[in-house]
Amino acid sequence: MDSESVKKTIIRQTLLATNTTNARTLIENINEQCFERCVPKPGGSLTSGEENCMKQCMEKYMAAWNVVNASYIRRIQQEMGNQQPLGNH
Repeated sequence: MDSESVKKTIIRQTLLATNTTNARTLIENINEQCFERCVPKPGGSLTSGEENCMKQCMEKYMAAWNVVNASYIRRIQQEMGNQQPLGNH
């Protein structure tokens, strides 16, 4: 394996590990931020207003994460000199 192949393999492995960590962090942030924002006084169940707030908050977090993740993937692809999506190798 030449040094370029090793570099690409390491970048792919790093990307997979980072994506897993990012997803875990996203879920933790959604739980923490959205719950604190939307459920001021926790009880046995959520009100419809709390459920709606949680849904909207989660959607915003997911949309932001998708933008960041897509930018990160583009950067890695440029780094690798390969415009083909990483998942399609």
